[in-house]
Amino acid sequence: MISRAAERLRPGLRRAKGAGPPGSWPGSGSGPGFEWRSSRSGSGSGGTFRSLGRRNFRLFFVGQLTSQAGTWMQTVSVAWVVLQLTDSGVALGVVTAARFLPVLVLGAWGGVVADRVERWRFMVTTQVAFTVVAGAFAVAIVLDRLGVELIVGLSVLFGLLTAVDNPTRRTLVADLVEPDEVPNAVALHSAMMTGSRVIGPALAGVLITTVGVEWCFIINTLSYLAVIGALLLMDRRAIRPAPQVARAKGQLREGLRYVWATPNLRHALVLLAVIGTLAFEYQVTLPLFAERTLGAGAGGFTTLYSAMSVGSVAGALLMARRESIDLRFLVRASWGLAIATTLLALAPNLALALVAIVGVGTTGVFLMSGANALIQVEADDRMRGRALALTAVVIIGSTPIGGPIAGWVSEQYGARMGLVLGAVGAAAAAVWVGGRNPADRPGADRAEPSTVGPPAP
Repeated sequence: MISRAAERLRPGLRRAKGAGPPGSWPGSGSGPGFEWRSSRSGSGSGGTFRSLGRRNFRLFFVGQLTSQAGTWMQTVSVAWVVLQLTDSGVALGVVTAARFLPVLVLGAWGGVVADRVERWRFMVTTQVAFTVVAGAFAVAIVLDRLGVELIVGLSVLFGLLTAVDNPTRRTLVADLVEPDEVPNAVALHSAMMTGSRVIGPALAGVLITTVGVEWCFIINTLSYLAVIGALLLMDRRAIRPAPQVARAKGQLREGLRYVWATPNLRHALVLLAVIGTLAFEYQVTLPLFAERTLGAGAGGFTTLYSAMSVGSVAGALLMARRESIDLRFLVRASWGLAIATTLLALAPNLALALVAIVGVGTTGVFLMSGANALIQVEADDRMRGRALALTAVVIIGSTPIGGPIAGWVSEQYGARMGLVLGAVGAAAAAVWVGGRNPADRPGADRAEPSTVGPPAP
């Protein structure tokens, strides 16, 4: 269970060989005399929002919410600009693939980086770099120079930064709270990320239809100042020190072997890989579904995104109340995603599509947040960055494969079939993983969630 596995994350249980006393943790990045201390500013004794009792986590939460909302504004705007420039589902799939190809290629290596570096300092650096890329987008569109070729180039740069930032950001979440608060913090982080998908697309829809799409890019650039400011305001003494892995050969292969040898991690990643490739391609399918199938235009497109995000926020808040996660839960969420996506594909009008897509958002975040929480607490401390990086690879990095496929299917057979492809993929993944999870076999003991934690050596 998660509560048992969280014990492995407590400071002092896994110090590096030869490490000094707790006051001088290896890799703390604070020099001699640094000593971790708790930062609880409220009781935070329980409930859905208990992790927000930590000042550092509150700062992180607010900064990321602002920045991620800006990122979603840009994501929606890029998709809309490409569709207006080309009127091609294939082009939209190619641009989407350009953004996520670096995560597919380098995402696992990004996990190695996350295990080696001081995460707070590294994240400040990546956010400054994101600001530069976002600024380039804004300048290009203001000067009317934002063509498809430049969009592809800047999307690749954005993807390169995402490949190293994503695992670092997600592992930092666990360092900002107490070990027994990690599942709750992960769920609230998911709620924040999905909440930004409500705010971002909604603002993008208003701006695109009123003052112009260029303002989406300008505001996104400014939004990075919020997360940089939040990081700088943190009390670094209250960041729970995590052991840093010394640079050595074979660390990427070591992480891959570890994940594949741990059944729960392996099955969760297979599930996410299939669904990430075939189902989570909404940046490609939703613009086409709104524009061509429903005839709802930019307003309908951004409204669909926002409705899906409302469901995601509801799902993330429900996840925050859970005390344990197992593979059975992830399999049931996969079936739910398959059903909800099928209903969305069959929706005859925008009103019914909005109802169906709320279910898509809820079940989708059950999968992502649930898998993330399972991996956060099951993976060994020194493997956590690499394990989380692999989830980014299979969810985000699968887009270069799934994006063009979804775009081609939608172009040839209609956007409804692009959505149906995702529903079939989710159902197939649920069948495959469910058949290999010992807890789902006849006669298995269902009283407890599947054990969270790698096999004992």
